Amino acid sequence: MSLTQTRYTISEVEARTGLSQHTLRWYERIGLMPHVDRSHSGQRRFSDADLHWLAFVGKLRATGMSVADMVRYAELVREGAHTFAERRELLERTRRDVAARIAELTDALGVLDHKIAHYGGKARST
Repeated sequence: MSLTQTRYTISEVEARTGLSQHTLRWYERIGLMPHVDRSHSGQRRFSDADLHWLAFVGKLRATGMSVADMVRYAELVREGAHTFAERRELLERTRRDVAARIAELTDALGVLDHKIAHYGGKARST
């Protein structure tokens, strides 16, 4: 690690990510966050890598992935490269779930557009 690497307090991470300090501490406690460095006084100091990880976790949350699966994924990352196949399967399963939800929503959107047109409105183009 470079001595000039930027470090962020938990308050700064809260402001940058929109995640509450409680959530950030919980993520660390359940193993969703990798080890977060501490200052000499014990305060958490997050790195740019931690912020990138949190952004990725946010994307996983948006997919509807369960917390248990997100924690499992984080465990696999910490275990190393020999877990690539299992990580890939977890992500592929999540992708299939997301694609199915998109298909359901696309179908629902079509029904809404049809009903809007039926009532004399103009459906929005997508």
